Amino acid sequence: MTGIMNLREVLTSNLRQSGILVAFVAIVALFAVLHPNFLSPGNITNIVLQYSYILILAIGMVIVIIGGHIDLSVGSLVALTGAVSAVMVIKNGQPWWVGVLAALAVGLLAGVWQGFWVAYIGIPAFIVTLAGMLIFRGLTFRVLENISLSPFGGTYYSFANGFQNGLLGGRGVDVFTLVIFGVAVAGYAVNSWRNRRAAQSYHQEVSSVALFVLKIVLVGAVVMWFGYQLASSRGLPNVLILLAVLILVYGLITQKTVFGRNVYAIGGNLHAAELSGVKVKKVNFLIFVNMGLLASVAGIVFSSRMNGAQPGAGNMFELDAIAACFIGGAAVTGGVGRVTGAMIGGLIMAVMSNGMQLMGIDQSVQQVVKGLVLLLAVAFDVYNKRRAGN
Repeated sequence: MTGIMNLREVLTSNLRQSGILVAFVAIVALFAVLHPNFLSPGNITNIVLQYSYILILAIGMVIVIIGGHIDLSVGSLVALTGAVSAVMVIKNGQPWWVGVLAALAVGLLAGVWQGFWVAYIGIPAFIVTLAGMLIFRGLTFRVLENISLSPFGGTYYSFANGFQNGLLGGRGVDVFTLVIFGVAVAGYAVNSWRNRRAAQSYHQEVSSVALFVLKIVLVGAVVMWFGYQLASSRGLPNVLILLAVLILVYGLITQKTVFGRNVYAIGGNLHAAELSGVKVKKVNFLIFVNMGLLASVAGIVFSSRMNGAQPGAGNMFELDAIAACFIGGAAVTGGVGRVTGAMIGGLIMAVMSNGMQLMGIDQSVQQVVKGLVLLLAVAFDVYNKRRAGN
């Protein structure tokens, strides 16, 4: 007979994930109290625009970490891909799509390069990507000839700065944005119900109907409030549409495909994965090819947001992406993590950065706070593992 979990069991059955959500809500509430404009429509829109590229990097990085690796080169690759795109579009006068394709091609080649050394030569990813960080940064300086290029303008600029609004009208509140978020909530509710029915069919424990409905209502209320804030500002950001598509696609890839299961298997127990017939070299290769692709997407978004390319672009992005994954529940030893968790971790980083900036806190203090949050997140992970082992 299927068991019904009470509220305490729901919270403690996945302590790490519950803790992340509670921490996120607490941080948002803290900054909302400390600064009156933190939850304003304009500032919420700015958070989406300013940190979207970190979230894109975190999607790829969490897959790398689940596989038991690390990638230190993504910040430099963001700079290189943005630089290549700027040279094509700004310097050489090519159409925007030529710059996009060139950036994607460079990202894929970089991923192939690093994946080859990690998967087929057997050099640890830490060393390969550390070398990549230096190589790609040096190439960025060469491509840009140590100068900045701007502006992109036009379609390229609208990637990270444009909005979808006015399509369905609305006086002061964009109806199209509300409709999109309403559809998203409905989709979430239907998917949650299907997952619940599937769990019941396999005689797995599920939460009570009351708790299930309460969860849907709370999530729906938060999502619609967020959508209303965007609708009250400038509408639905183009970059949020891109990010939503990536989250859906990679959520399915990691949870529903053979490749995703193989990544978890390799990170969880490499030897067992090999004995089970997993093509470890191929999977590791594809992990880094995918990371290169997503780094190029982040490079396009970031260069669009900045309306140009700079030799120092992407500095420390890799650390923000890695921190987002670990804060979001990924395990240092690999085999554990989710795309949604990485997104929550990235949002925690984004909210802290934005809130501290609004309060005028010095940049040095911001770095200290971020470092402490990352340390505590990893310490919590280690604590949970030790407790589970006892």
